[in-house]
Amino acid sequence: MNPESMNENGGVMVTKLNDLLNWARLSSLWPLSFGIACCAIEMMGMYASTYDADRLGVLPRTSTRQADVIIIAGTVTFKMAERIKRLYEQMPEPRYVISMGSCANCGGPYWQHGYHVVKGVDQIIPVDVYVQGCPPRPEALIGAIMELQKKIEQERLITT
Repeated sequence: MNPESMNENGGVMVTKLNDLLNWARLSSLWPLSFGIACCAIEMMGMYASTYDADRLGVLPRTSTRQADVIIIAGTVTFKMAERIKRLYEQMPEPRYVISMGSCANCGGPYWQHGYHVVKGVDQIIPVDVYVQGCPPRPEALIGAIMELQKKIEQERLITT
C-alpha cells in the first residue's frame, strides 16, 4: 500500500454502527410488488428504464418475507383492507409504507359515493410517506422513496 494514499487513520475508516446499518438499509429498499388500481401503472413506469429506480437500490420483490417497503398504489376497498394488513404483518421489521395517489391517501373520488372504499390506507396500517396526485407521476414516487431514505438515515436501530 502506498503511504501517500493512506489517510491519517492508517487507511481505516471509523463510523458508528447505526450509520453503517442505516446506509445499508436505505441503499437497498425492496418494495413489495403490489398495485391495486391505476396508480400501479405509474409505479411500474418508475421501475422502467426511463426512471431507473435500480440506481436508488429499489428492487421490487414478490415475497413479503423479502420486502421492507409496501407501496399502496390505488383504491383500497374494505374487502382488500384485510389482505393489505396481512401482507404488512408478514413483512419483517423494520418495514415502511408509501401511500401513492389520492385514492390510497384519502379514498379519492370514490369514498363519498361508495360504501366499499376505505378513507385512506392509514386507517389500516401506519403510513410513512404520502405521494400526492391522481395518478401521481413516477417522479413523485421517486421523490417519496428519497424522502423515505432520509427518514431511514435518521433512525437509531441500536441504542446505547
